[in-house]
Amino acid sequence: MKLSQTLIVTWALTGALALSCSVASAHHSFAMFDLGKELTIEGVVKEVQFTNPHVWLQILVKDEKGAETEWSIESGAPGMMLRNGWKPSTLKSGDKVTLTMHPLRNGNPGGSLVRVKIPDGRTLGPGAPN
Repeated sequence: MKLSQTLIVTWALTGALALSCSVASAHHSFAMFDLGKELTIEGVVKEVQFTNPHVWLQILVKDEKGAETEWSIESGAPGMMLRNGWKPSTLKSGDKVTLTMHPLRNGNPGGSLVRVKIPDGRTLGPGAPN
């Protein structure tokens, strides 16, 4: 192989490697969630962020003294959720829900959605086929 061909091949392989690394690092791990536990909360929807790369649900939960804590719940990708019965309007601010999640390992108020009972009585998951 000539020197110029060697350089082209080297640069092509380097570029392919760089692109594959950026794609692999673009998606995060679910190691922050305790996938061996499920926690169920009842609360009121504060906000739904139906955007890529994952849908987020902000839920206000009252404790026994009436103090509110905001929970941040990560769900599936919008496209995956749409294919499994969700719409951007499925949950609205003020809706009362019962939600089951895999809680954050660090104990902060948040988790990964397992299922949620929505106001019309249906139970929906995070978007992945059940």
